[in-house]
Amino acid sequence: MSACYITPASSPQAGCKMGAGDIGNDAKSETGIRAATTTHHRENRKDMTLSIDIREAAGVRTLHFGSEWVQGAMRIARPWNLELEYTREMMAGLLLRDAPRKVLLIGLGAASLVKFLYRHYPLAHLTVVEIEPAVVAAARQFFKLPEDRQRIHLVIGDGAEYVLNNNNKQFDLILVDGFDDKARAGALETLPFYQACRSRLSNNGIMAVNMLTRGRNFKRVSAQIAEAFDDRALVFPSCESGNALVLAAAGYPIAVSFDDLKENALALKEATGLNLLPTLARLAQAKSCLNNVLVL
Repeated sequence: MSACYITPASSPQAGCKMGAGDIGNDAKSETGIRAATTTHHRENRKDMTLSIDIREAAGVRTLHFGSEWVQGAMRIARPWNLELEYTREMMAGLLLRDAPRKVLLIGLGAASLVKFLYRHYPLAHLTVVEIEPAVVAAARQFFKLPEDRQRIHLVIGDGAEYVLNNNNKQFDLILVDGFDDKARAGALETLPFYQACRSRLSNNGIMAVNMLTRGRNFKRVSAQIAEAFDDRALVFPSCESGNALVLAAAGYPIAVSFDDLKENALALKEATGLNLLPTLARLAQAKSCLNNVLVL
């Protein structure tokens, strides 16, 4: 295994990596998110720098924030593929709606989700918010983040703050995958944040959230997502890594049979190489969907 270590200069918010959703201007939501963001930054004042290291083993390059915790991965021979299981499952919303045209990605990491959508959905415009400039630099240098300002709008900044200050946008797909070096999501796991995300989804909108089932907040945060979306949310069975996908929908209702989901998954595999059939099999085995129909 080889490793490359990058230690960026200090910044006011380094050591706390949050992405951004797109939040409405409700005063209660704004107060709640600002409070959560302030608390998260205060708790991280002792860690004013973020140590980034890049490692390689068995043809896979991984991103770490100064620990063994994997923040992203890329198979060097197939840089456009989704190497980690949870990143593949983050794409499950593609089985439920038409191809997204406007996508918001919360947190950059190793740019796996960005690259997949950029390559396979050429009509999609991607907005990516990442608080740590060194993560962006690492994604460009080591993980082949595309340089395309027309299709990829990259914002360096705090996710929750970006959300509060950009309340005039809507997205078809919001992907929430923002953690700091201690696997904490801060304001990105609060009820006001999820309520605001819902208000920023189009009528064909889907939100996908990467969660850690081993975290003490898993049940609470899952319930908050369900509350924010009026129970139009589904927690997928956990991956082997302990990650679990939560899907939530806004706008037009969704009711898709498992037969249609399998057909959609086969079409997606044919078009992109992404195989979500194992995800559907685990979902069916968990009996999460009444009468084998996924309703959101």
